[in-house]
Amino acid sequence: MKLIETKTAPNPRRVRIFLHEKGVVIPTQQVELSQLRTPEFSAMNGEQRVPILVLDDGTVIAETVAICRYIEELQPEPPLMGRGPAGRAMSEMWQRRIELGVFAQVAHAFRHLHPSMVALEAPQVADWGQANKTKAQDGLVRLDQHLAGHRFLCGDAYSIADITLLVAMDFMRPARIARPDGLAHLARWYDEVSTRPSAGA
Repeated sequence: MKLIETKTAPNPRRVRIFLHEKGVVIPTQQVELSQLRTPEFSAMNGEQRVPILVLDDGTVIAETVAICRYIEELQPEPPLMGRGPAGRAMSEMWQRRIELGVFAQVAHAFRHLHPSMVALEAPQVADWGQANKTKAQDGLVRLDQHLAGHRFLCGDAYSIADITLLVAMDFMRPARIARPDGLAHLARWYDEVSTRPSAGA
């Protein structure tokens, strides 16, 4: 089994943090973004995105959350996708909200505004990139309100949703999105999760 990834990309980092929290070590193979459109990589993942997990029998699992789900099934403890029916549902709910309500907006802003993405995001639509900066900031304001009453996004348990939000917020720097002022609860949460050992994965 091996993880094919690009070290600087945000989605592979989500998987690395997840693996670190689980205490699972998987060999990795690095690919450059320029290699994602090659016939060799496209044969493994037609979406031309990283990361992908290649199993020993050659099966390829793409998509970050699908890879994390596979690892969760192999190594249930500590649970990062919820415990019990309600816990798993809450984890899925918050993961989905973060992915669609913050992470995707940051990614759109980066892909449509950053000069390094010209070749991979054609056409770049600057107005769409700018609009998504505002959407990401609005999402953080809503999350600050939620975190006023919760240690982590799903309550007292650190989860995949926290991983996704941490990576999204760090990805705001290269996407050139400023964190809104005055979000004290979000800042408290960020200070805690960004100092976990896994955050450096």
